[in-house]
Amino acid sequence: MKPVATNRKGRRDYHITEVLEAGIELKGNEVKSLRTRSCSLEDSFARIEKEEIFLYNMHIPEFEKSSYFKTDPKRVRKLLVHKHEINKLIGLTLQRGFTIIPLKVYFNVKGRVKVEIALAKGKHTYDKRKKLRDDVVKKEAQRDMKNYLRKG
Repeated sequence: MKPVATNRKGRRDYHITEVLEAGIELKGNEVKSLRTRSCSLEDSFARIEKEEIFLYNMHIPEFEKSSYFKTDPKRVRKLLVHKHEINKLIGLTLQRGFTIIPLKVYFNVKGRVKVEIALAKGKHTYDKRKKLRDDVVKKEAQRDMKNYLRKG
């Protein structure tokens, strides 16, 4: 299950609290374009409107070999999610600072396009610096332990 596209900034810039799998409503040539692994989730987000979830700013380029059926690459796409999950997300997004972002797009076992969306809260810059500092300390500790085991 190799992802078509991942939102690398999503896990870096946000605290992820909950992750959901959602279907997505696509046109035929968009699915063909996704099979060529061409998609961008940069700056994309989801919004709840009238008890439905819509995905904004997801860029799926036009399929080169389609003849007459052209779609807008950045059109708004509807996400297919159960009502009880939407109601749960509505309650959580009403809290201050929470947003819904897509993390990755992939094909499931049956060949259907799925989007992994997450309920997230934005990180501050000091959170990012603390994580980088912790990662460096962890790598140094692993390196020192490896060297110690080699010598011993």
